[in-house]
Amino acid sequence: MKSVAALLLVGMLILWTELPTGSTWSCPPVHFTCAVFNPRNECYANWQCPRNKKCCQSFCGKKCISRSPILSYG
Repeated sequence: MKSVAALLLVGMLILWTELPTGSTWSCPPVHFTCAVFNPRNECYANWQCPRNKKCCQSFCGKKCISRSPILSYG
């Protein structure tokens, strides 16, 4: 019974870490991409980025970016 409770707790913690942190902004669109076959990625998921940044597709690979100052006032 204790192992079931521990497994449930671990599952809930995993789900909790995936919840959004209140930031509703989305990644900016990428209109052009580089011609590199396998571009270097700085990140693969949001949890790999510093606080208040997201892992987004950029011109060449994925990078941690912060919200645009224009969008933060609106």
